[in-house]
Amino acid sequence: MFVPTDRFAHRPLALVAGAAALAALALAAPASAQDRDPAYAAARASGAVGEKTDGYLGYPTTPSPEVKKMAEDLNIKRRAIYADKAAAKGVTIEDYAFTAACVAIARTTPGEKYQAPDGSWQTRTSAPPLRDNRCPPA
Repeated sequence: MFVPTDRFAHRPLALVAGAAALAALALAAPASAQDRDPAYAAARASGAVGEKTDGYLGYPTTPSPEVKKMAEDLNIKRRAIYADKAAAKGVTIEDYAFTAACVAIARTTPGEKYQAPDGSWQTRTSAPPLRDNRCPPA
């Protein structure tokens, strides 16, 4: 029996499984608390926070203490969700978070900030966002 020695040998399968899980979750789950939070919506619309390639919120510019606390709280909640979902799917938290980032970046709307694969902060236009080539098709 062949046993792969490369610890990343199953990464593409994990990414596909994570993408399928996120797609199902997106269709079945009600709007999250972060989508209903006016402070989050305002910070996102103003460009004070943006979606990072690792699945968490980041700061395109130096945030106010209030924005930083709000984003850190949401990132803690995201990590807990990622940990639960990753364990249920048998993938790493990092792989699940990466796939979540692919989905979140694809869902940005014009004017919102997101992190491009090269680490730079971009403002979403009407064109599709720049995403990592390992991301599943949007």
